[in-house]
Amino acid sequence: MKSLAENFVYLSGLRYWMSPEESAAAPVGRLAALEDFGSNPGELGAHYHIPASCPPRAPLVVVLHGCTQSAAAYDHHAGWSQLADEAGFAVLYPEQQQANNPNLCFNWFQPGDIRRDGGEAHSIRQMIEALIVRHDLDSDRIFITGLSAGGAMAAVMLATYPELFASGAVIAGLAYGGANTMFEALDCMRGSRASSDADLLGLVQSASSHGGPWPSITIWQGAADHTVAPSNADHISAQWRGIHDLGAVPDRSETLGIRVRQSWCDEKGNTLVEVNTLQDMGHGAPVGDDLGSAGPYMLAVGVSSTREIAQFWKIS
Repeated sequence: MKSLAENFVYLSGLRYWMSPEESAAAPVGRLAALEDFGSNPGELGAHYHIPASCPPRAPLVVVLHGCTQSAAAYDHHAGWSQLADEAGFAVLYPEQQQANNPNLCFNWFQPGDIRRDGGEAHSIRQMIEALIVRHDLDSDRIFITGLSAGGAMAAVMLATYPELFASGAVIAGLAYGGANTMFEALDCMRGSRASSDADLLGLVQSASSHGGPWPSITIWQGAADHTVAPSNADHISAQWRGIHDLGAVPDRSETLGIRVRQSWCDEKGNTLVEVNTLQDMGHGAPVGDDLGSAGPYMLAVGVSSTREIAQFWKIS
């Protein structure tokens, strides 16, 4: 049980994430509940969408919502199930419960929830396995993404179960293992908790016994984000450049409208680490004009992160 001091800092610190009064209700009906997927040590909920025309051995995309959001709300605004219908893949939405976190944040900084085979991380692993088996999905094409605390939890999953994922995407999130308390989490979010590249690499290396190959990653960050400091994108990039043995200088750097995209590639030209920085964008996921809809922390900036991420993964 948290001490009174920890609870005070925890509750007051939530203003740096998403305000409950700003969360929007969303239509329901596209997602079905996933029941009986395992022991569920993290006590999470789970929802999913399988298109009616989904082919056998289809890819699976795991989507982790941000604080104060529900699975249905995030899906409504990000458009993942809509894109799944177009492209023929399945979508899984783990969902946080208020009993675990009153602001519905995934507990990306709690040691018991971010280790392999423990807590929320293990619950997400169990629901992935259940959906793969029940719906004959492709176990070699599992992808994960998330926003904010969900992005930080996506980084947790990539680090603790790297053999499970082909690739991942972190939006306004944080590097794995940088915080073990709420105090440290707030420091990370503000960008005031620095770690060396070697320390960042060591955190991923110690998260599992996996020796490779490693998932690729695309990172998305608003340059004007005052909730999760842009330096956190650099930390995530350094962590995964280290695990892929890539240098500090990108192989490509492109300006695409409001977005600057930096790419680090293997010897065949395949992108292993990608950082997308959106100028003048605050805290949230970029939303385009043709998929999903704008809402709290779902920002209409003319770029669909959902569609771009799916293209990075080569599933759309």
